[in-house]
Amino acid sequence: MKYVSTRDPQLATTLSRALADGLAPDGGLYIPQVMPAIDAASLDGRGALHELAPRLLAPYFAGDALARALSAICVEAFDFPARLAAVQGSPERLSLLELFHGPTAAFKDFGARFLVACLARLHAGQERTLTVLVATSGDTGGAVAAAFHGRPGVRVVLLYPEGRVSPVQVQQLTCWGGNVTSLAVRGSFDDCQRLVKQAFADPQLRADFALTSANSINIGRLLPQLVLFAAASLQVRQGDGDPASFVIPSGNLGLATACAWAREMGLPIGEIVLAHNANRTVPDFLADGQWRPRASVATLASAMDVGDPSNMERLMALYPGQSIAGRLRAVSIDDATIRASIGAEFARSGVALCPHSAAGLAAYRALPADDRRRGRWVVVATAHPAKFPETVEPLLGRRVESPPALAALLGRPSRKTLIDARIEALATELRKDPCTP
Repeated sequence: MKYVSTRDPQLATTLSRALADGLAPDGGLYIPQVMPAIDAASLDGRGALHELAPRLLAPYFAGDALARALSAICVEAFDFPARLAAVQGSPERLSLLELFHGPTAAFKDFGARFLVACLARLHAGQERTLTVLVATSGDTGGAVAAAFHGRPGVRVVLLYPEGRVSPVQVQQLTCWGGNVTSLAVRGSFDDCQRLVKQAFADPQLRADFALTSANSINIGRLLPQLVLFAAASLQVRQGDGDPASFVIPSGNLGLATACAWAREMGLPIGEIVLAHNANRTVPDFLADGQWRPRASVATLASAMDVGDPSNMERLMALYPGQSIAGRLRAVSIDDATIRASIGAEFARSGVALCPHSAAGLAAYRALPADDRRRGRWVVVATAHPAKFPETVEPLLGRRVESPPALAALLGRPSRKTLIDARIEALATELRKDPCTP
């Protein structure tokens, strides 16, 4: 299997090179040269994720140096569950796909651990330190830091928007030290993402550092997420005989892209509905066909505060021209509706939701009744509600207990550096020793 740039199909490379580089030389994102097909009837979604994953991902690793290690990589990455839980008190056949049972209580743990397992093997024996750049709107940075912290030969540099992530998320981003540098950027997530892309495009920085990315611009983040949708869709088919339709809280569109790839491979997936917050770039595009990236606005669902989502390049490549509007739907949910959804779902079913998962469930409730009654729906729950206590707890009228792994992080000391949203400021920090103030 070869991988090509979304901007130039002549720029083809191996999976290992795509993983190591993160971004294509022309600034595009890597995609499979040919989308592989799989016989979904031969797959069983009731087993462990690490058993299903190698069968699903084998075509993507075919002919690559990492192919022999695929099973071991999957064992390392998928060592906690993705639970499909029925929503009690709902008249429809509705489930939540709980992706927050990992070490940092967010779905990003799957992709981060998978990418670490790949990069650790690719970088073994190298003299130069691998510098992993991460633009994060909250959960990605914490997951990547947890996965890479303390690994020799690797440095992680996190960029997050100052004042635009929850206090718990800030703690997860800044509590590491050692080989993890935490940079609070005066700006938005889009500014952080722009800085990462500028660093990759800077010839001097590429010469000075062995750079890679752990954002969903890196294809190593998307492949394990594909497994999550495959497993859930197979469980639904085996239980009900119907394909699963998914509602996905969406920001940079990594999860959405992974779900779309799984469907194109032949997994039993019906509709894909993207739940966005007040950042309406994608809903407006699917409505009128005009792509108009814009500055992001801050909302309660901060990880979805993206005005120029990178993975739209991958979705446009998958669904060229106007076909994308017939393959995806999008719903915009405002803060008032997110708050109402948190309180209403807890009263209805006893389920506590984070703001992002609440936006997803609100998007499902906003679908026409005929759509909700047709088939089997799964709303993706992306993070544990304990990561957003200042928002969730007043609406529930009770305290939300933190998972043990998350509680342990909250007691650690933290350290960050505040920088302007300029490539010169990032370059200055990259040239500092990460282990000294």
